[in-house]
Amino acid sequence: MTQKFGPHVKFGLPGMAMLSALLMAGSAWADQVTLKSSDGTVNLVGDLISFAEDNYIIRTDLGDLRIAANRVRCEGAACPQVAAMTGDVVIAGSDTVGDGLMPLMMEGFATFLNGEVKTENAAVEGEFVASFVGEQGFGDAIGSYLVSATTSDDAFVKLLDGTAQIGMASRRILPDEARALKGAGAGNMIDPTQEHIIAVDSLVVIVNPENTVNELTLADLKKIYTGEITNWSQVGGPDLAISLVTRTEDVGTFGVFSAGVLGEGTEVADTAFVAADNDSAAAYVNDNPGAIAFVGFAFQRGQKPLTLISECGIGTTPDAFSVKTEEYALFRRLYLYNRGDLDSELAKNFLEFAKSPTASAVIQQAGFIDLGVERQANDMASPRAVSLMNSDAKAFEKKVIGELLAAMEGADRLSSTFRFRTGSSELDPRGQLDLETLVTYLETMPEGTNITFVGFSDEVGEFEPNRSLSQGRAAQVEQAIKAFAGDRLANVTFSSIGFGEIAPAACNSSDLGRSINRRVETWISKG
Repeated sequence: MTQKFGPHVKFGLPGMAMLSALLMAGSAWADQVTLKSSDGTVNLVGDLISFAEDNYIIRTDLGDLRIAANRVRCEGAACPQVAAMTGDVVIAGSDTVGDGLMPLMMEGFATFLNGEVKTENAAVEGEFVASFVGEQGFGDAIGSYLVSATTSDDAFVKLLDGTAQIGMASRRILPDEARALKGAGAGNMIDPTQEHIIAVDSLVVIVNPENTVNELTLADLKKIYTGEITNWSQVGGPDLAISLVTRTEDVGTFGVFSAGVLGEGTEVADTAFVAADNDSAAAYVNDNPGAIAFVGFAFQRGQKPLTLISECGIGTTPDAFSVKTEEYALFRRLYLYNRGDLDSELAKNFLEFAKSPTASAVIQQAGFIDLGVERQANDMASPRAVSLMNSDAKAFEKKVIGELLAAMEGADRLSSTFRFRTGSSELDPRGQLDLETLVTYLETMPEGTNITFVGFSDEVGEFEPNRSLSQGRAAQVEQAIKAFAGDRLANVTFSSIGFGEIAPAACNSSDLGRSINRRVETWISKG
């Protein structure tokens, strides 16, 4: 909620408690500036009349207001030069991670350290410094962390030149970036000690709540963003011009959208509004009834998320379960990276926290999707079961469908879904993490719990060989978890089965779709 007072000042009501109105005489400057807080609760416009003792004093329609410099960022030609803030550790990169996740991560890190944190906004947009003191604020200073939220590209540039110890990315490192860092002595950037998946996320396609459109095909979404479709009535909506919102090409958010919707070499229509960040994109949709945008899962602010329909008719909704299983059309992983020669204990301590169960609660609180296990009913009313029962498959396939439906009865599905590197029997990095989280989850289950690993394949090749392949992959995951768990899961019995190309989760017409379909699901039941 934003309250306006005349033409010069507006501020979020929570920020009012921060302000103390002072009536001042005289003027050091008589130029207009804007003071903004990173959380959006303060947005003041007025004439800057003084800057002293780390406080701005500006003249507004309410009178003269004093604002602490560490709570806001000053914009305008009259803003004084403020010394750049520094930290013992620099964390740089993706604004999705830096703006959306890091402020709460720093608070959670303070609890992890049994300390207290003080956060100050830097003069540079997108930057803040978190300073930690031990023993709940009564001990010694622990250290400070400067977070700089820009783009995923920046993460690897700053790791390469040594100006950051930790990089934040909303996409995986590119081969060229990894080779450049390796050549500079930074080690193997995709080694599990240097590449850390901290959360999963989806890009949510959002429209104004007044828009009656609830779903779009990926083909129509592409036509909208290339300017071929310009009115909502062309896709079953109101007679209303479409207002496009996009991002710059150097941010990871745009990269995921481009790969999943536009395709290589396709450009967004030049009429699109280019939003500076996820929050700006969401705000534009709220203010414009005909707008459409794509934002990270955590950045929805009351807009309507759209269900996306693939070219083969499979629809997915951006909920936590479909994103955790990586079956939603526009999912992505969020990463932290470090060089192999990292020698900062402060940086290592933060990375340890970011991968801990304690961080999972913080990730959820921030609106992102953690790597924890989620359970979903696998009943006959589920979209998968209904689709299988209505299938026009060949006779020999219908027999396998019947076996699958019988197996589904009485079993729920867990979000732990395992995939393999292309052309390899090795689990991908997410699969390695899921082994650990699944074992921890199953330790709490009652005696007699049954776990079935259920394999599926893409449709490349013949039906029976694909089914055998899916059975082999499922058995491989069963063996992997037994080896990983040791004697920790005496309360659980395991089995494995495969159904081949039955029940695809994505279209088999693309490399991405086929990789989604080559999966091993985890089903749970009580003996």
